[in-house]
Amino acid sequence: MERPVFNPPFAPAPPPPGATHDRRDTARRSVRMHAHLRDRGQTRFDIDVSDLSTTGFRAATAFTLYPGTIVWLTLPGLAPIEAVVAWHDRYHYGCTFARPLHPAVFDHIVGMSH
Repeated sequence: MERPVFNPPFAPAPPPPGATHDRRDTARRSVRMHAHLRDRGQTRFDIDVSDLSTTGFRAATAFTLYPGTIVWLTLPGLAPIEAVVAWHDRYHYGCTFARPLHPAVFDHIVGMSH
């Protein structure tokens, strides 16, 4: 008799920080930036952005956010950028931008981090 296969109704666990396996469709760049994040109705709080792609970013903060939460990322000198929390692992968060960054904006942000 075959063993039953259990397919959980939730997405696979997010990659741990520093993992080499990547399921993203776009290239990402390692950055080190202090920024601000806020969700609806909340005051802004500090985050440390550790990587960036045209479609999203990874950051660390002690503030608790949950997948599906709409947030706004504020980087120095730029207007807030809308994103959605895709996953979290303790203090690390992966967020997807509501609209992909233009390549020139992406290059500018990466350049600011160095």
